[in-house]
Amino acid sequence: MLATLKKYPATLNLLLCASLVLTLARAITLPYLVIYVSGHFGLSIAEVGLVIGSTLIIGSLLSLYGGFLVDSLSSYRLILTACAVFTAGFLGAFIASGLGLFYACLVAINLAYAVIDIAVKAGFGSLLPLDQRSEVFSIKYTLTNIGYAVGPFLGAGVAALDMSLPFLLSAGLGAGYFFVYFVWGDTGLATAEANRQTTPFLAVGKVLLRDYRLVCFTLGGVLSAVVFGQFTAYLSQYLIVTSNPQTAYRIISSVVSTNALMVICLQYSLGKRITHKHLNLWLAAGLSLFIVGLGGFALSTTLTVWVIAMAIFTVGEIIVFPAEYMFIDTIAPDTLRGMYYAAQNLSNVGAALGPVLCGVMLATQPAHHMFYMLALFIIAGAVLYGLGVRLSAEAKPEAVT
Repeated sequence: MLATLKKYPATLNLLLCASLVLTLARAITLPYLVIYVSGHFGLSIAEVGLVIGSTLIIGSLLSLYGGFLVDSLSSYRLILTACAVFTAGFLGAFIASGLGLFYACLVAINLAYAVIDIAVKAGFGSLLPLDQRSEVFSIKYTLTNIGYAVGPFLGAGVAALDMSLPFLLSAGLGAGYFFVYFVWGDTGLATAEANRQTTPFLAVGKVLLRDYRLVCFTLGGVLSAVVFGQFTAYLSQYLIVTSNPQTAYRIISSVVSTNALMVICLQYSLGKRITHKHLNLWLAAGLSLFIVGLGGFALSTTLTVWVIAMAIFTVGEIIVFPAEYMFIDTIAPDTLRGMYYAAQNLSNVGAALGPVLCGVMLATQPAHHMFYMLALFIIAGAVLYGLGVRLSAEAKPEAVT
């Protein structure tokens, strides 16, 4: 991977750097939000879940307009603006004494992060030919997971001094990237035809709704993200119901470490092999591994079985993420690349709903029934993915088979 990075132009490496640094900043605070919000504002666990989940959903929905801006404005100015909002959001969260300001800051952080992520992915399309994009998507996802793996440890270190300090550290990382990109960023970076966009936002939205390939893939992404978007949350809920806190903590720590290590070690080597050819088969393999992993979770009685099930589940994740990117990259017109990636970002809605739906299932049904429900979400998502790939093959048979 390092050899590949050395071959990339500085502009591309700066975009990849955003994925690492800003994800690291986000991951420093993310694991401690529940504890911080609960203690600082005196909210119940249900209220905390509503606050955190709703800010993620609102940020994802608003990022649709962010995708429109990616197609309309200079990427350089947009990334700097979003990075400034990202940094200000963490500073606001650090000083916020009221829940209203804190809530607004979380929305701003999620929105800014989503807009930068869209701009980065759209930038790949501008800077690289089609046959080289699967590799850079895999590198991006690897760097993102490095950020999520390292961030919680940094957050734990500073949180031991004061629970609000992780927000200040995250703001510092955001400010640092802002300065680096301000000095060395490519001022001419833009998606193809950017700055020529004259179509109003709502009219562009109608164009996207008429692309049934995108609609199918977006809905499929929302359904499948219920399963893999926040798996640590619903596994924690399941273990709290079925075991004692000590066992739950030991198992969750092991499966999270397994997931992070496997993604970091295997994502690049496996992900770069996922190309536009036979994309439907790659998706089928990845989604099947999700179902096998869920079956392993449902049957797990020892830590070893939990780790093996997590390993299988993670391979599915390693396959599905770049395959999703490659599909959107295949069907997105150059003039609407940002909007197409913004539509894909709506899968975060499914990720936010996952713990809520699993909580309801655990409260009303036998605990292992939760995994049956999650498997049905994967199957429904697979049907929609398959329909999207089929429609794309009929429209452009040379690109997706």
